[in-house]
Amino acid sequence: MVRVAESSSFTQTYAKKDVMVLIFSVFVAGLCSIIYELLIATTSSYFLGDSITQFSLTIGIYMAAMGVGSYCSRLIDEKHLLARFIFAEIVLALLGGASVPLLYVMFSYSDNYQLYSMLLTFVIGCLIGLEIPLLSRLMSAHFPLKKNISNIMSIDYLGALIATLLFPFVLLPFMGVFRSSVFFGLMNLTIAVVTLWCFATNIGVKRARILRFYWVFSGILLLVLFVFSQTFIERWSSQLYSDRIVYQEQTPYQNIVLTKYKKDMRLFLNGNLQFSAIDEYRYHEALVHVPMHYASQQGKVLLLGAGDGLATRELLKYQAIESITIVDLDPAITTLATTNPNLIALNQSSLTDPRVNIIHQDAFKYLNANEDFYDFIIVDLPDPKTTALARFYSKEFYRLLKLRLNQNGVFVTQATSPIYAKEAFWSINESIAAAGYAQVMPYHINVPSFGEWGFIIGTKVAQQARALPAIDTRFVSEQSWQHYYHFDKDLLVANIKASSLDQPQVMSYYLKGWQYWN
Repeated sequence: MVRVAESSSFTQTYAKKDVMVLIFSVFVAGLCSIIYELLIATTSSYFLGDSITQFSLTIGIYMAAMGVGSYCSRLIDEKHLLARFIFAEIVLALLGGASVPLLYVMFSYSDNYQLYSMLLTFVIGCLIGLEIPLLSRLMSAHFPLKKNISNIMSIDYLGALIATLLFPFVLLPFMGVFRSSVFFGLMNLTIAVVTLWCFATNIGVKRARILRFYWVFSGILLLVLFVFSQTFIERWSSQLYSDRIVYQEQTPYQNIVLTKYKKDMRLFLNGNLQFSAIDEYRYHEALVHVPMHYASQQGKVLLLGAGDGLATRELLKYQAIESITIVDLDPAITTLATTNPNLIALNQSSLTDPRVNIIHQDAFKYLNANEDFYDFIIVDLPDPKTTALARFYSKEFYRLLKLRLNQNGVFVTQATSPIYAKEAFWSINESIAAAGYAQVMPYHINVPSFGEWGFIIGTKVAQQARALPAIDTRFVSEQSWQHYYHFDKDLLVANIKASSLDQPQVMSYYLKGWQYWN
């Protein structure tokens, strides 16, 4: 009787171990599957912009591929079910873990990045589609159908929930997309390792040995990618940027890169050039001093964006300015501008001036919550290449700005290129007019590192231009600034729509324009 009891106890313990291993596999599968999807979509958004298109394509292809994988799971017979499942997990861990490194390579060396990223998404989606059907069949020996399905789906969804919480708050700010991809590939590999360890006797000695070789090989490859991730990122970045990288940081909001070659220092955010030290003065002088001709009052200034301190440097030339409030979302930018010697020399320590107050907040939220009024507002935010950025070029946003302007207040926004993104430029102009400004004045200049670049001024009431006090400038002069308002015939576009939060026309115009020139 004792032996029977011991045997029964051993069988129950073994069965419990089987169940725990399979439940663990379901949880990790749910966790990793969502992470891969988010990583691919986010990386593609970094490279190509237009986050709506990239996330839509990734999710759509991913879901369709999962359906294909689920359908194909019926082709795997019961005899080889376990071995096929472990092999599929090893391949998925390797491809999923290396997905972002592969996307980096595709972007650097291929002209068909979008096609290859979609193909990679499809293959990973097919492999993920195999997981749940195969795990369901493996767990069917332990649970009746009703419990089996409910257990698997609830655990899988729990893993997906945790993944969506980890991605924006932990993975992206602290690991970045490259390391997160490899890390979750290694985690995904634990499914194969644990399952193989638990069910080795059910697979057979020869198959188990082959599978061990595969997961060891995959594990070593992923570990190498993880350990040397910084080296790989730097080498990739050196291919992407023509000059030597002197600073690089991945923040919760963007990838920051600072490059230097001789006297030229350049700042890139998510791969997009923000300024070049050799000609940034043309841009920032035009941004500040041209609209200042219409600012009869200059006491309180609001600067949205421009955490690099370069626009602030120009503003501080006016003694009449009493305070400058800078609202920039990413504290890493203002930290860089106040700690990097090269950038401090360029912005002339403007951010440490006692008249300057820095707030790290979303510009839209700040305008909604703040009740202060300003004499002069400058909007120096990145181009509208994503929906998150396009809202800063909508008529609703410009109405908010208008509410925060004093009666004689003036605002100006950078407005992309009237050559490369011609329709986007005039859409911004239409959006400002639709917001009810009395005076809307577009103008443009040439910045060699950018090309032709545009700005638009808006005033609450009609303002007459005034002469500026004597200030030190290198580009804008009292003899030249009025010429910036002239647009040649080929820069004009008719029948352009204003942009709104509901219909971000400016983003479509912008992407269409730059796609043509690229």
